[in-house]
Amino acid sequence: MMRFLSPMAVVLGLLAAAPVQAQWHGLLSGTHEDLSAVSAIDGQIAWVSGAHGTVLRTQDGGTSWQACAVPPGAAGLDLRGVQGFDKDTAVAMAGGQGQASRLFKTADGCRTWKVVLANPDAAGSFEALRRATAYDIYLLGLPVDGKFVVYLSRNAGDSWTRQVDDGLAVPSGAHPGVGGSSAMTNVLSFMAFGGAGEGAPVYSYGPLCKGKACEVGWSGKPTPLAQGGVTASVAGRNVMVPATGTVTGIGTMPATTLVAVGGNPQQGAGAAAFSTDGGASWKPASVAPGGYRSAVDFDGDHNRFIAVGPEGTDVTVDDGLIWAPLRPAPGGSTEEGKGWTALSVPFVVGPHGRIGRLPSE
Repeated sequence: MMRFLSPMAVVLGLLAAAPVQAQWHGLLSGTHEDLSAVSAIDGQIAWVSGAHGTVLRTQDGGTSWQACAVPPGAAGLDLRGVQGFDKDTAVAMAGGQGQASRLFKTADGCRTWKVVLANPDAAGSFEALRRATAYDIYLLGLPVDGKFVVYLSRNAGDSWTRQVDDGLAVPSGAHPGVGGSSAMTNVLSFMAFGGAGEGAPVYSYGPLCKGKACEVGWSGKPTPLAQGGVTASVAGRNVMVPATGTVTGIGTMPATTLVAVGGNPQQGAGAAAFSTDGGASWKPASVAPGGYRSAVDFDGDHNRFIAVGPEGTDVTVDDGLIWAPLRPAPGGSTEEGKGWTALSVPFVVGPHGRIGRLPSE
């Protein structure tokens, strides 16, 4: 049976899909190196990393950027990930096969660095880094022996333990790849990351229940992203929903909403999907971004998700159902929304030293 939308529903849908006026303001980074990762502590402090061992830090909201000391032996390495803990402490991740992958930590405002983890797998590669709590931080690597590699540090990156979990196995038909430096996300203690190939799966870490028996672990679920594409980035937030089942005395409970972006760089469709049950099931966006998107983040100040990529920037205010492009401010150019690689609200980074910031409206 065909379902007809009411005129009011059509109007609301059109309004939701209208371009959103807000745009990135370009900042002077002081470098021309390609930048591939950013970690915002707040609106004032942020860390950025990129090619040839580049690490930058700002403490004034992006007005100025300090060029950090190059980590030892990293001058020829691509620092694909960075996670800051505060203005003085951060962990940077070099990616690449075998020994090219390693982690560096600074605790003195990036004057000095030390190696805290070297990749022990000759065929492996570190791919994503994400801080989960004040001290916990996760590392994601490409699959080795049929399983994604995940490490966890509970002391702000000083020491690392490899996760042993059958739920990290690569499903049959999937390519052993992940989206990139912003692939892993966290919502409180909930973690998720994206994969490539058939079903472009998203792996999430959380409760696994069979009947009344529950345990915590990793599990992967397919998404409806573009065929042959990749889940390049996952972001999430917790929402409160009515309590159900046998829970008594509690009106609402937290539920994890996830948004995944990516798709096939050669296709414009299938670039976004969303989950309202912590990754157990996924639905395609009704109105998707205008092409492949490489990173997504939740903007809590404006209750919206923002996605960036080579061809543009898009926003959703309904948890991933309908996306709309950011339009330039008066006098601005549509090019301001293009060519970005990674974001951590309110900052965004890209090739040739590009750094932008959302206006604090």
